[in-house]
Amino acid sequence: MVDYFKKALSGGGLVFAANSTMSPALYNADGYVITPLIYDSGYIPFLLDFCKKNDIRLIVPLFDIDLPVLARHREEFLKEGIFVLVSDKETVDSCNDKYGMYLKLWRAGIRCPHTEISLSQAKLAIKAMTMSYPVMIKPRFGMGSIGILKAYNRDELKAFYESCKRSIGKSYLKYESKAYADECVLIQEMREGNEYGLDIINDLDKNFVTAVIKKKLSMRAGETDEAIILGPSDEEYETLYDLSRSVSDAFGHIGNMDVDVIMNPDNMCPYVIDMNARFGGGYPFSHLAGLDLPRAVVEWLENAKADPACFNTVCHTHGYKDMVIRNAQRQ
Repeated sequence: MVDYFKKALSGGGLVFAANSTMSPALYNADGYVITPLIYDSGYIPFLLDFCKKNDIRLIVPLFDIDLPVLARHREEFLKEGIFVLVSDKETVDSCNDKYGMYLKLWRAGIRCPHTEISLSQAKLAIKAMTMSYPVMIKPRFGMGSIGILKAYNRDELKAFYESCKRSIGKSYLKYESKAYADECVLIQEMREGNEYGLDIINDLDKNFVTAVIKKKLSMRAGETDEAIILGPSDEEYETLYDLSRSVSDAFGHIGNMDVDVIMNPDNMCPYVIDMNARFGGGYPFSHLAGLDLPRAVVEWLENAKADPACFNTVCHTHGYKDMVIRNAQRQ
């Protein structure tokens, strides 16, 4: 992402990075800073002061727990001429809170797996046959595949539910989860099918621009490891592109909405299983296929219009995550 934004600026600006000296991105940027932690009361004043001193005009958060904090303070930065590439708080919260996401999708008529928010409700749903084993157990405020387990029976459901709660308490997920101590674990019906990744692009005024559809061929540690870009000639494309428009309309996000979808090829009914209101880990696949959202964001901020070429993609582009990383290291 550092490289993409450096190229988008074409030497007309600098790219800074934060926040761990263990991250290679810091040393590839034009400069870096170690800020207070996101939940520290000094985080926003520090970041605002750093941006003003270094004439930074754009902040691009890439981590889910940063989004709600920055969304709450977005107007403070705007008053100083600093644009934070983050959607409004309601949109961010409805993506970070996976139960809120489920409810919002359901109300918008967008398919998503049946989800319960307590062990007792899940047992009742299974007894009533509105949900069946196996079921997925996952953190309500989850990311990075932390605590996700699959239960095949009643005993596993109870044990894995408690295991997921322990995983939450031992990770950074505990911060957002603490307000929902008794409702921080979700039980969700499992859907079978092929998995897809959608990069749904809105402009800075929340207008739908385009969507890049990726068929995932392999995963590793919750991240897309290998994928192919689909185009209009693929049978899934139209269904998933229409779904992208529906998500854009329902959530009204800014920039990229990273969406994971399961679709059974037998019935072609897509189910949204996860959403992140930011650049996702699979964005490099879209970028390699021709999408240049960093350049579009820079142009939107400078000219209010972006070159349509930023959104041209070549379908059937095939890529591996580790190849992308190795190429970046060589540069």
